[in-house]
Amino acid sequence: MSGFTVRKALPSDAERIHELAYVYSKRDEMLPLSFSEVYERIRDFVVTEKNGEVVGCCALRISWADLGEVRSLAVAEQWKGKGVGKRMVEELVADAKRLGLIRVFTLTNKPDFFKKLGFSKTDKNNLPMKVWGECVKCCKFANCDEQAMVRKVD
Repeated sequence: MSGFTVRKALPSDAERIHELAYVYSKRDEMLPLSFSEVYERIRDFVVTEKNGEVVGCCALRISWADLGEVRSLAVAEQWKGKGVGKRMVEELVADAKRLGLIRVFTLTNKPDFFKKLGFSKTDKNNLPMKVWGECVKCCKFANCDEQAMVRKVD
């Protein structure tokens, strides 16, 4: 990943994060994020830059005392397969460790990607705070196509 930099997101990155998330939400691969949601959650995000341009974003949201969620992973099409997503997830797992979390989870339609990063499949019922706090509000709740995956924070 020569020439790429992963860093904490800044409010000035919100528009680009929104653009990246919009591409994925249009393809029904991610829930949409409004501008206000991006700004409210900006501290949860890391971004990857290449030559001063934000080419990827991902967030870590605290779900419980010992649990965090890796979410809103989006990489610009031309940078897919270059390790951008992997680096951001690794950075967020390291952040989870610094925060004292024991596990991180994700809900994804790309389980093979997360499996390569040490995540394993789990039942959504093992994440009741997510399912009953957020998923229940989703229009796809009854027919969710995402796989729950979890990883211990080393």
